[in-house]
Amino acid sequence: MPICDGGMKRVLAIILGGGAGTRLYPLTKMRAKPAVPLAGKYRLIDIPISNCINSGINKMYVLTQFNSASLNRHLTQSYNLSAPFGQGFVEVLAAQQTPESPSWFEGTADAVRKYQWLFQEWDVDEYLILSGDQLYRMDYSLFVNHHRSTGADLTVAALPVDPQQAEGFGLMKTDKEGNIQSFSEKPKGDALKAMAVDTSRFGLTKESSEAKPYLASMGIYVFSRDILFDLLNKNPMYKDFGKEVIPEALSRGDSLKSYVFNDYWEDIGTIGAFYESNLALTQQPTPPFSFYDEQFPIYTRPRYLPPTKLVDAQITDSIIGEGSILKSCSIHHCVLGVRSRVETDVVLKDSLVMGSDFVESSEERVMLRQGGGIPLGVGEATTVQRAILDKNTRIGNNVAIVNKDNIEEADRPDEGFYIRNGIVVVVKNATISDGTII
Repeated sequence: MPICDGGMKRVLAIILGGGAGTRLYPLTKMRAKPAVPLAGKYRLIDIPISNCINSGINKMYVLTQFNSASLNRHLTQSYNLSAPFGQGFVEVLAAQQTPESPSWFEGTADAVRKYQWLFQEWDVDEYLILSGDQLYRMDYSLFVNHHRSTGADLTVAALPVDPQQAEGFGLMKTDKEGNIQSFSEKPKGDALKAMAVDTSRFGLTKESSEAKPYLASMGIYVFSRDILFDLLNKNPMYKDFGKEVIPEALSRGDSLKSYVFNDYWEDIGTIGAFYESNLALTQQPTPPFSFYDEQFPIYTRPRYLPPTKLVDAQITDSIIGEGSILKSCSIHHCVLGVRSRVETDVVLKDSLVMGSDFVESSEERVMLRQGGGIPLGVGEATTVQRAILDKNTRIGNNVAIVNKDNIEEADRPDEGFYIRNGIVVVVKNATISDGTII
């Protein structure tokens, strides 16, 4: 674990859980966006929390307002920061209506503003604002110390990106010292070209800097204590950090610095991005992001499950969660979550199977079949390709989930599935009957 200076005790982390997560729907149908499963055994929220713990920051609030029950449960079962991580906490703050604030959260800045009374109670020097739906590994102590050493009021984490990526981000133009001179939200055309900078000055190679001439905001900020609340309270109509608060800070002459992060980072905000990021973890010989870093581990809930059992199964380039039972099946380029059940003659390819929250005994599975029901997991002689099977799904025998008509977008809630970006998503707790073809 990185050695961090004790000054990180003077930092309070605020993790933004995001809105309704409509772009990740139906994975967000029954859970908050930060609670969406990741890599077979983790949740998205584990990423920023683990980064904080590894950086020596142990005071964390998670702001959310949609479907927060599973998120609360996960955090309670996963993070007791009184030991072994030191005296700290991870606490969920759900949106609430009060006489002073009768509305729900209306944006990132609005969410922080509505809980400022609580944040101000802590004797800290900086507030670290993070997102709950990104996959990356960052030592925040380097970020915070950069903020302190430059004397900045606000420091924005910046990711070098190419012109195609740049159109989807808030971009910052900086001088050679990293001072932010202008900020533009998702510019196009000539406005985009005007935001180009020489990223080689931030340590990129000549080839990388030519390919990635833009600095995109990662939605990660360090605010000095007084500046944050001054900006929020003098402009109560401002709802979003990227669109309103940062431009306002620039216009009034506050000291804004960039902190360039030139490493793997993925915004998992859509079904397509979520799907690709998970399957990229199976990449050989080394994936773009690895959960096998002993110096900077990713933490999650300890489950004490038995090892996975493979019975004459053929598996290539895949991740299999613990507590699974895989019979005579073929699995290629897949991620299977904890307690997955895959029966005989099943073919899984390019798919995510999120597993189950509980185990059905052999007796229960036999009784279900005898009663006309379908057990948890993937039934015999079923084929699943380019799909996401959410938790606790029951897929019958002789089913084909292959998007046979090559549909890009479809809503079939009555049938238990949606199609997003050409990916079939079977919703949590859904049952797909024997012989179904999707």
